[in-house]
Amino acid sequence: MQETYSIPTLEGRQRVLIAPLNWGLGHASRCIPIIKKLISDGHCVVLAADGYPLELLRQEFPELPFVTFPSFSVRYSSGRSQVGAMLKSLPRILKGIVQEYYRLQGLIREEDITYVISDNRFGLFTPLVPCVYITHQLMIKMPRGLKWLEPVAWLVHRFFITRYNACWIPDLPGSDGLSGHLAHKYPLPRNARFIGFLSRFSCTPDIVPAETFHTVAVLSGPEPHRGLLEKELMDKWLGREGRVLIVRGQPAPEVQREQRENITLVSHLPATELKAQLLAAKEIVCRSGYSSLMDLRVLHRKATLIPTPGQTEQEYLAEN
Repeated sequence: MQETYSIPTLEGRQRVLIAPLNWGLGHASRCIPIIKKLISDGHCVVLAADGYPLELLRQEFPELPFVTFPSFSVRYSSGRSQVGAMLKSLPRILKGIVQEYYRLQGLIREEDITYVISDNRFGLFTPLVPCVYITHQLMIKMPRGLKWLEPVAWLVHRFFITRYNACWIPDLPGSDGLSGHLAHKYPLPRNARFIGFLSRFSCTPDIVPAETFHTVAVLSGPEPHRGLLEKELMDKWLGREGRVLIVRGQPAPEVQREQRENITLVSHLPATELKAQLLAAKEIVCRSGYSSLMDLRVLHRKATLIPTPGQTEQEYLAEN
């Protein structure tokens, strides 16, 4: 009998801390259906994030309490390889994981947290309360020349995964999945389970497509590459026939709009408005981040995928 893949139901009435990683908006956006289910099930939710991910979640859930929970920053190179940048950031990442761990212990007591859900933040486990880790990338893709390190990276990641009570994988098992080798190449940890796709659009109402723009581009990810892609698309599309919408992926308390000839630039759009634009667009362009792929799968739309240079995961997903 086939198992049903869905967001697991928590026992009792919990006060749940939701903490997505701040590397682009994807980790925060895919937490939206989880938050909506938790609220529907009668749980209390506390948001813990920083930067644009926190602003995104606060816009979607203005009624929820939140705490600013800093992420460890990674400085990306403007070139196509990020190996050097990641190696330089490694001490900062390790320090950030330790800081996350100790900060969580205090936050649990301060906010009366009874359950923790971490989206790809390594350090948010504790013996004090049950903790869940969300990831689609159990196996970490390495760049050329370092492929031999992939089994080592998998074992390191597995070590952190097994510190948690459960690992939720936003994908389907077998050939129906989207993540390919990222979640399917190696045996799963005992605490891991597939929960199906997580998309902010799966929990929005049916909507009439907004037939306004021929092309819609959705930007996200770290600088400087987010800004470099925006400039590249502007240079390519400015003055051409057909209206273009560029969603910059920079959530702010109020949507900021700018018009340049045929191109409309907006800082961000709420999920319902973005869904309407994507359903109507004749052409969609976006990064090949995993959350974007889940959004496209749920909407039954195809897109031109542009991986962030040097992000091996996005390069792999764009090719498969």
